[in-house]
Amino acid sequence: QVQLVESGGGLVQPGGSLRLSCAASGFIFSVYTMKWYRQAPGKERELVAYISSARGSTGYADDVKGRFTISRDNAKSTVYLQMNSLKPEDTAIYYCNTLVRFLEYWGQGIQVTVSS
Repeated sequence: QVQLVESGGGLVQPGGSLRLSCAASGFIFSVYTMKWYRQAPGKERELVAYISSARGSTGYADDVKGRFTISRDNAKSTVYLQMNSLKPEDTAIYYCNTLVRFLEYWGQGIQVTVSS
């Protein structure tokens, strides 16, 4: 079965960096687009970044452009989110996501807290 397991979250000071990882299994990872979402307290879940399967095209939410970088390692079936220049408003639970054969899958989520 499809599984997505996030890691790498935690507490970081404003201006700091974190790298999230999402280890995938149960499907042919290299074929599918992968996404990162986040949900802050009291807010709706929002798309942060995506990376396509073919040429590795990427896209970002406006408020993370230039600070976050999504990448993938198909040999390791892992997608990453490098987050730099973190701000308190980046505090949220971050989720890995993919759509496989018309079914949507989510990781369990991982907390990122940006605070001094």
